[in-house]
Amino acid sequence: MMEPEKRRWGLSKEFLAVGLASVQRPRGYYLPATLQSLFKQSTEEELQEMVVVVHLADADPRWNVHVAANIARKFAHHILLGQLLLIHAPQEFYPTLEGLKRNYNDPEERVRFRSKQNVDYAFLLAFAANLSSYYLMIEDDVWCAKSFLTAIRKALASQEGSNWATLEFSKLGYIGKLYRSSDLPRLARFLLLFYQEMPCDWLLVHFRLLLTQKDVIRFKPSLFQHMGLYSSFQGTINRLEDDEFQADALDLPDNPPAALFTSMPIFENYEPLKAYGTAEGYFWGKDPAAGSVFSIIFHQPARVTRVRVRTGSDERQSDFLRAGVLELGRQRQADGRDCSAYTTVGTFEKGTFERRGLESGMPGPVECVRIRVTRDQSEWLIIQSIDIWTTSGT
Repeated sequence: MMEPEKRRWGLSKEFLAVGLASVQRPRGYYLPATLQSLFKQSTEEELQEMVVVVHLADADPRWNVHVAANIARKFAHHILLGQLLLIHAPQEFYPTLEGLKRNYNDPEERVRFRSKQNVDYAFLLAFAANLSSYYLMIEDDVWCAKSFLTAIRKALASQEGSNWATLEFSKLGYIGKLYRSSDLPRLARFLLLFYQEMPCDWLLVHFRLLLTQKDVIRFKPSLFQHMGLYSSFQGTINRLEDDEFQADALDLPDNPPAALFTSMPIFENYEPLKAYGTAEGYFWGKDPAAGSVFSIIFHQPARVTRVRVRTGSDERQSDFLRAGVLELGRQRQADGRDCSAYTTVGTFEKGTFERRGLESGMPGPVECVRIRVTRDQSEWLIIQSIDIWTTSGT
């Protein structure tokens, strides 16, 4: 275990820094619950690889002092171990927040709030730049999945060798955005340079594009969930929730590397990979008929233990699979586009399929997973997500 003194004085670099900024809200106070979730959902081993940095960024110094004392009392153990740091940037360090450009016709108060928030994050990023190899941005009102750090490590392994700028573990706002710590100094400068132009989440998209990552890379299920009912801006009701949040990150699917094929015409750019990989969005197929298939052909045979498929979407609720089966295949064909022998392992119920214990019904490793439509339907078909779990062994 790393000695607390070495952690405290920056003599060691952790795997992950988790950063959040907190200000006084007109209604609701979620910071202690967020910190509790971060620490409680992590094992002792994970905590040794993580440091949490909180920027207490309110303009009222009395609030900052009060919250700091409260947090220091509740989380003294983590502070002593160097697992929790509280910081504050004095107001005199901030650029002007008066007379700012009112882009998008935002009210003056809204412009001031979002501009200050950009600077709050810039100071936080600059401080955290040398603490760890990777930096995770969250907000001060989130729940965390169990063992989220281990899930992030697994996701990073899947991206090894790729030139990513941002990996996303939630589809909400600033929650669950992962950066290389080596990118933090220029991200901090970027937020300071354009602090009055637009909200932080918009600037983060521009930063990703400038670092030549064209597409969103978001891992599903989400590892972080918004808990707050009230916004930090004027205390307005904010019921945002991530419907793809999963509470146990140790239960995340494996989705082995595979080629994807479908016999259905694809609508625009809603290609098959969007249902199976990390690309944002979903698969959308036209004119599904009895016998139409969506096939996943593994690069290497795998022992499949569990499969979950969700069809339809909130926006297009009628575009779900009305009648279909899931099949596991063996004897991959020479062209690599199909298998010769399939076993049906279950049927779709109300557009969803989920089955565990699949390894017990198969004589050996699986090479193909296939969704087959069993009845014509007039509605198109959205496949929202395909999750596959595997186990090692033969």
